[in-house]
Amino acid sequence: MISQDGIIDAAEFCPSPNFDERPNNTSIDLIVIHAISLPAGFYNTQLIKDLFLNCLDPGTDQFLESIKDLKVSSHFLITRKGTLIQFVPTHKRAWHAGISVYKARENCNDFSIGIELEGCDDEEFEQSQYNSLSRLINFLSKDLQINKQNIVGHADIAPDRKTDPGPLFDWTLLQSML
Repeated sequence: MISQDGIIDAAEFCPSPNFDERPNNTSIDLIVIHAISLPAGFYNTQLIKDLFLNCLDPGTDQFLESIKDLKVSSHFLITRKGTLIQFVPTHKRAWHAGISVYKARENCNDFSIGIELEGCDDEEFEQSQYNSLSRLINFLSKDLQINKQNIVGHADIAPDRKTDPGPLFDWTLLQSML
């Protein structure tokens, strides 16, 4: 259930400062699926949280050093174990899509929900992640009245910049669970 403040009660809520208001009279009608691992190919949920909360300590890792000042977020993260974490209320605009276009509409952050899966392009996602993702999408599509045909990957809305959720994401499996 989504509370009036846009928080799903089944999620751990870690409020990110990286969000703002959606444009007036904007309907939320798109779900964007992403994949993230920090550093690339390694699964450390805390580093993802730290990135979205603006407190990433890069240590000696050059990749983490290069992204430590990014101001990004998503509405949700689903860990490798299927745990649901929420960073931004659903009615607010998370900063997940960047320069993006969907059906000739620019700035997908304005009208979408961003869901990060802890993963990368060259490794399969866990069944527990598909289970959590399908439950979340079914809930969001009902609560926010999002058409289940409007579910895309980050690569679909930013093909020149992004590849996620990657070639090993099982779209057929996800569709069968919705």
